[in-house]
Amino acid sequence: MFASRTRVAAFTTTAAVACLVLAACGSAPQSSSGSAGGTDAKAATSVADFGGLDKLVEAAKKEGTLHTIALPPDWANYAEIIKTFEDKYGIKIENENPDGSSSDEINAVKTRKGQDRAPDVLDLGQSFAASGAQEGLYAPYKVATWDSIPAEQKDPDGKWVNDYGGYVSIGCDAAKVTVCPQTFADLLKPEYKGQVALNGNPTKSGSAYAGVYAAAIANGGSFDDIQPGIDFFGKLKAAGNFNPVESTPATVEKGETPISIDWDYLNVGYADEFKGKGVDWKVAVPADGIFAQYYSQAINKDAPHPAAARLWQEFLFSTDGQNLWLKGYARPAALTAMTAAGTVDAAAAAKLPKVEGTPKFPSEAQAAKAKEALANGWAAAMAG
Repeated sequence: MFASRTRVAAFTTTAAVACLVLAACGSAPQSSSGSAGGTDAKAATSVADFGGLDKLVEAAKKEGTLHTIALPPDWANYAEIIKTFEDKYGIKIENENPDGSSSDEINAVKTRKGQDRAPDVLDLGQSFAASGAQEGLYAPYKVATWDSIPAEQKDPDGKWVNDYGGYVSIGCDAAKVTVCPQTFADLLKPEYKGQVALNGNPTKSGSAYAGVYAAAIANGGSFDDIQPGIDFFGKLKAAGNFNPVESTPATVEKGETPISIDWDYLNVGYADEFKGKGVDWKVAVPADGIFAQYYSQAINKDAPHPAAARLWQEFLFSTDGQNLWLKGYARPAALTAMTAAGTVDAAAAAKLPKVEGTPKFPSEAQAAKAKEALANGWAAAMAG
């Protein structure tokens, strides 16, 4: 139920081929849903601009469709979230390339500008959210629950807002691994030869990027210096412990990736999903590399369904939406405020892996620097 978001970046090549075949990628029909009921939906920065939630719902229903991209149904409870939204509002969600990457999403926004098939909304790793905002790709929008989201978890203008997240963790199949690793230092032990995998390529995948950042922290690095993490994986490969197979639910179930560095909410989900199927999946949040990250929501400034895009944001950041993330073992951005207000799903919150301390996050500048370092150094580390 809680599959790994492989998000392999295949979109650019596919789109290029499609353009050659169709010879009309730049001239696809544009949406005519830029306004509804006298309100310019594309210019709306809050629900008040529509005259309230009921008016926003009315405008979104007239559009009738929401285009999403790279939302795996089995990632952090997205299947239930998508179905609940569709059932609640009668709006069809067309979810393209569910296993795509954050970079695929950004590419789709850029290459499909002005086209009806462009994505309306985006779910991005933080570094991609920040870089996209700097490029001017998103529409500013502040949801009704804006004040419940910590200041460090959102762009001050609402160009992106963190929604759900978790901690980097080490998942391990105790049915195949005699002693499961608990720390990054453990992963270099010879008994883990050929077993340690990432969920994707860190230059394209937000979860793999976080895994390298966590390894950096475990090896003397910092938010300002991800290089020790890149070096760590180089050592892991040189030792023969790194497994180049990108972990997915299928590879976990088949035993192809017996140790997987991934988000805690995915690894905990695997423990439930594969119980009774010959997989004894254990999860550890490595004490030597504590790294938390949230995924960010953003609205394409050229969204073909701008009202539906804004309603989607309102739904995700509502109490119901935030509690749906909890059901997928992810930590919603408004968790602290909801706990204080007594609106949190206490049973779901109790199942979250326990982690000591308050999470800290790299700044936009630090994330951009880390992203550049990975782009310049990852291939060399893997080739060494």
